[in-house]
Amino acid sequence: MRVIARLDIKNENVIKGINFEGLRKVGQPIEMAKKYYNERIDEIIFIDAVASLYGRNQLFDIIEQSTKEIFCPITVGGGIRSINDIDKCLGSGADKVAINSYATENPNFIKEAVKTFGSSTILINIEAKQINKKKWEVYKFYGREKTGLDLNYWVEKVQEYDCGEIILTSVDKEGLQSGMDFEMLENVINKINRPLIFSGGFAKLTEIENIKKYPCLSLSIASTLHYNDLTVDQIKNA
Repeated sequence: MRVIARLDIKNENVIKGINFEGLRKVGQPIEMAKKYYNERIDEIIFIDAVASLYGRNQLFDIIEQSTKEIFCPITVGGGIRSINDIDKCLGSGADKVAINSYATENPNFIKEAVKTFGSSTILINIEAKQINKKKWEVYKFYGREKTGLDLNYWVEKVQEYDCGEIILTSVDKEGLQSGMDFEMLENVINKINRPLIFSGGFAKLTEIENIKKYPCLSLSIASTLHYNDLTVDQIKNA
């Protein structure tokens, strides 16, 4: 199980909110990434929180500076809408890219990206919100807008297009530090045959026992690390 730090960035600051809303600054991305790297984090995900909304990703300089001092796998997401965008991310030093909004609008882009860069480079970032007892809907634009896509359908579709990994974030749990959405995970896990990065709501070491029950599952953490509630070592030791 990989332990992955997630840094959501807006205007060159790491931000954090609740359910992707009420965003506030919590630090500087390069400083925080270096801290987590020095604490032996397995990977780091940088997400431009407003990129899809404005149709651009502004993380290239941050990634380029980070990779001079950080030597763990780095994934970049937010505003990825073209082969050129992916090329620029990888050229800046990223190992992988995470695609969300544009993939929901143009699923064939996943095929094109995989064909050009290889499956292991292309992650699909899925943000989902519960809409009834056994149904979750996929959202885009950093949890702001409905797509009309059923979570189970979308998980199967992105795998048909041969994505390398899936990041699954619960919009309902994101930022609350009230526990992860194991109900959502249980609902969809049998349809996933790729490495899965689970995100949203992690708070307690006791949750790791649940997470370890699932094969190929890794843990993405933001608030609990950003607010120094737990260290990377404590989480990895658990």
